Amino acid sequence: MKVNENSYLNTQAKKIRNLTIETIGKFGVGHLGGSVSIAEALSAIYFDAANVDPKNPKWSERDRIVLSKGHAGSALYCALALKGYFDISLLDTLNRNGTTLPSHCDMNKTTGVDMTAGSLGQGLSAAVGMALAGKIDKKDYTVYCIIGDGECQEGQIWEASMFAASRKLDNLIVLLDNNKMQIDGLTKDINNIEPLDEKFKSFGFNVYSIYGHDADLIAKTIKKAKKVSGKPTVIILDTVKGKGVHFCEGQVSSHSITMTEEMWKSAIKE
Repeated sequence: MKVNENSYLNTQAKKIRNLTIETIGKFGVGHLGGSVSIAEALSAIYFDAANVDPKNPKWSERDRIVLSKGHAGSALYCALALKGYFDISLLDTLNRNGTTLPSHCDMNKTTGVDMTAGSLGQGLSAAVGMALAGKIDKKDYTVYCIIGDGECQEGQIWEASMFAASRKLDNLIVLLDNNKMQIDGLTKDINNIEPLDEKFKSFGFNVYSIYGHDADLIAKTIKKAKKVSGKPTVIILDTVKGKGVHFCEGQVSSHSITMTEEMWKSAIKE
């Protein structure tokens, strides 16, 4: 697929990816694979789609962004730093004692984080609640929720999806990072979740299946989703775990990886 890698959004995705590699690399270990696989999704959300104000992070009219696959928090922090929620130098405190940037996102610690994440499956329920609250309060905000493919093995994902469709929450857009791997192996071998598109359609969702490493395409698809009335949307992103990192791209071992300084610097140089 032809991708304009030098477009504004794809350039921002590169910055998110490089910062994520450096941030995890400086700490020495972290969830690299599933963090860099959502760089383009984060770029499309924060630098195009989302109506947010870093100077007023609790603005009541803002769009809500929930990272349900919370182990990818390092990528979210990098996107937040680039957007201006806090100084980029704070990324050097990732996972360290007293940090405001813990391994998994914590809304009580990190400026710009809308929902705490930890146990997989719970984030979508929170996002559905936010979307329902927006309808009740007659607010015009959109809720974006990033989930993982392995996470879709959790029953709570489907309970939340059933409820979202039944309440016609067209202010909810779910982005599914379908990198086809999870901590213990290939998703299809652990507990096959395919066909994801048909499953979400059967639950009442508007569904798009697209290439997940083109931020421009993701942004265009979000725009289409926002025109759909009466249905929540899921955008299934065909992604590669560890995308862009030569020593772990497409490898199950990239879920959590130890990196030397030489490794992370070579990855960024590449």
